[in-house]
Amino acid sequence: MRGRIHWISQVRRNYDLYLLLVPGLVFLAIFKYTPIYGLVIAFQEFNIFKGINGSEWVGLKQFERLFSSDDFGRVMTNTLLISLYKIVILFPIPIAIAIFLNEVGKMWFKRTVQTIIYLPHFLSWVIIAGLFVNIMSPSNGIVNNMIEFFGGEPINFFMDNDYFRSVIVATAGWKEAGWNAIIFIAAIAGLDPELYEASKLDGASRIQQIFTITLPGIASTIVLMFILRIGHVLEAGTEQILLLYNPTVYETGDVIGTYIYRMGLTSMEYSFSTAVGLFESVIGFFLVIGGNWMAKRVTGKSIW
Repeated sequence: MRGRIHWISQVRRNYDLYLLLVPGLVFLAIFKYTPIYGLVIAFQEFNIFKGINGSEWVGLKQFERLFSSDDFGRVMTNTLLISLYKIVILFPIPIAIAIFLNEVGKMWFKRTVQTIIYLPHFLSWVIIAGLFVNIMSPSNGIVNNMIEFFGGEPINFFMDNDYFRSVIVATAGWKEAGWNAIIFIAAIAGLDPELYEASKLDGASRIQQIFTITLPGIASTIVLMFILRIGHVLEAGTEQILLLYNPTVYETGDVIGTYIYRMGLTSMEYSFSTAVGLFESVIGFFLVIGGNWMAKRVTGKSIW
C-alpha cells in the first residue's frame, strides 16, 4: 500500500513528463500492438471476403506447408548468408569510423567527413537502387567502363548470382555505415577525458589508448548494437533487395521478406505469408535472447 501511494505521488509530481509518454504509447498501441490480432490468419485459410471471423481454421497447416516447401531451404539459406555477410563485414565498420573520427584533431575535417558519410542514410532505397543500377550498368556504367579499361569483360552485377550478394552488402554498407557510427561516436564522447590524460602520462600510444580505453569503454554499446542486429538476422534488408533483384537472381537473392511479399501480395496467399512472417518474428525473438546470453558469457555484459 505504501509503495502504491509513493508511485501515485511520483506521477503527480512529474505528471508533465508522463504526459509526454502518451503520444508514443498511443502510437505503439495503434500501429504495433493492435495489428498483432491479424496474426490469427496464419492459422486459417483466410478468405478476404469472409474476413478473419468467417475464415476456416486450419491449425498448423500453413506452417507445415512452409517447412515442406521446396523454396524454404533456399530462402532461409539466402537470408542467413546475406545477414551473416552484413554482420561480419559491415558491423565493425561504424566502430572503426567512430574511432577514426575521435582521433582526428582538426574539427573542420571531422565535421566534413561526418556530413559526407551521413548523407546516404537520408536517401531512400529507391534513389540508391537507381543510382547503383546506372553506376554498375553493363553497357555504360562507370564500374564496367573501368573493368573494360583494364582489359576485363563487362559484368551484369544485378543478373549474376555470383555477384548479387556482394552488391547487396556493398550498397547496404555505403548507405548505413556512416549513420550507424553516430551511436558509437556518442558513446566515445561520453568517456572520461581524464583516462586519456592519465594514459598519456604513463606513455601509452594512440593505438594503446584505443585498445585499453576506447574499446573497453564502449563495449556495452557494442554488445547492445550487436544483440539488436542479431534480432534482425531474418530481415536481411527486404526493401533493399526488392528494389535490386529480379527473377534471374532468386537463387541467391530471394530472402524471407521478399518471399513474403511475393506470396502475400503477388500471389495473394495471405495466410501462408502471415505464417512465414510469424515464423520470422519468433525466430528473431529467440535470436535476441540467445545473443544476449552469448554476449553475457563472452564479455560479461548484458542489456538486461
